[in-house]
Amino acid sequence: MKVILRSDITNVGRQGEIKDVSAGFVRNYLVPQNLAMEATPQNLKIWEREKVKLEKQREEVIAAANTLGEKLTAEEFSAKVKVGENGKVFGSITTATVAKILEEKGFNVNKRDILLSDNIKELGNYEISVRLHPEVAVKIKLAVTGEKE
Repeated sequence: MKVILRSDITNVGRQGEIKDVSAGFVRNYLVPQNLAMEATPQNLKIWEREKVKLEKQREEVIAAANTLGEKLTAEEFSAKVKVGENGKVFGSITTATVAKILEEKGFNVNKRDILLSDNIKELGNYEISVRLHPEVAVKIKLAVTGEKE
């Protein structure tokens, strides 16, 4: 079934594209979530009118994400973790931990948007990628320091 995407959808397409997807996906997810509409001649005309407004909203969202990204990169973050006698970290720092650290500083970032290749298990300084928008990703600095038991 051909649909017009009203917003970016991961692994499907970008806003405004006409894609051929399964009817069940359209009926059960895309249409109820208002993410797509069927690609009929009438809907194509409606889309042309909506397109300008949605593009303007999209630019505003990207600008807000860029502003937030600048604030995040200017800030330095640190995490204190418990360390044993031989310098090993108890547990590890995960995306949820990083999200909590960001929230404590006043930045509301979803843990799914924090990109860690693997959990942090050692002391040191790290650069972590944070995806604020599909088109905007920034790197933040995280210093992991230890506190003796």
